[in-house]
Amino acid sequence: MPRTLITGGAGFLGSHLSEFLISKGHDVICLDNLSTGSVDNIVDLDTEKFKFIKQDVTEYLYIKGHLDYILHFASPASPVDYMDLPIQTLKVGSLGTHKALGLAKEKKAVFLLASTSEVYGDPLVHPQTEDYWGNVNPIGPRGVYDEAKRFAEAMVMAYHRYHGISTRIARIFNTYGPRMRLHDGRVVPQFIYQVLTKKPLTVYGDGKQTRSFCYVSDLVKGIYQLLISNESDPVNLGNPREVTIGEFAQIVQKVAGVEREVRFEPLPVDDPKTRQPDISKAGQILGWKPEIPLEEGLKITIDWFKQKGVDE
Repeated sequence: MPRTLITGGAGFLGSHLSEFLISKGHDVICLDNLSTGSVDNIVDLDTEKFKFIKQDVTEYLYIKGHLDYILHFASPASPVDYMDLPIQTLKVGSLGTHKALGLAKEKKAVFLLASTSEVYGDPLVHPQTEDYWGNVNPIGPRGVYDEAKRFAEAMVMAYHRYHGISTRIARIFNTYGPRMRLHDGRVVPQFIYQVLTKKPLTVYGDGKQTRSFCYVSDLVKGIYQLLISNESDPVNLGNPREVTIGEFAQIVQKVAGVEREVRFEPLPVDDPKTRQPDISKAGQILGWKPEIPLEEGLKITIDWFKQKGVDE
């Protein structure tokens, strides 16, 4: 049976990946320091196929036995998190990636990096293709996350070229679904919380900035297809349907069946004006494309938050 380590495995994406890989027959080891992850996300996983280790990935890594795959998902990933944890964000992208790659080298394991669309910064190319180098402010408040991931990509490619490690790089665009943290600052849980608690929806700027939203089950399937491929260069994974934040606020209200006031506030520094993946490469190489419509995924997500007690 494949034996897989997921760093950040108790987080939103990591826990869904753990569940999916177990369903594919993997034995999964989750390593997480729980700075942004939660044991609630993994408490129901099959204990015969799943093991949890509470540890920071920037520390010395020792895993007994063989490993076939290492998926490096450890990192604060929302603006609230990496604003509150700037040094930790830089360390997990640099030192943490170095430690995880060293383990992959030792175990001769396939290594997959969870990179991000944030490597494109505030893009001057639209939609974003993998050959675009990005427009990032390295000393801005978002730079700790953007540059940590750009550095991590460079290190992954260095290990691939110098040590011959089999590596993958997933550039993940906005993803949503159950197990998102309610107050992590991302627009999906923020809008859902505000809708369900009868608060005005907060839209930054004029609401004309765009995003694309991929449901988590679609993304996990894309990550798996990339993992079992032989593609070492970065691959965009996300939903190419682009909506403005203003439009998205209306969609959330429609799916929830309520109407709320929309309140406009100043746009944060370096907030990207556009974000839309070109997923042609993922389609050609992986045979992958997202299937869950935005409205369907939002209904599932809203219902999950209601079940958790976030309701009016």
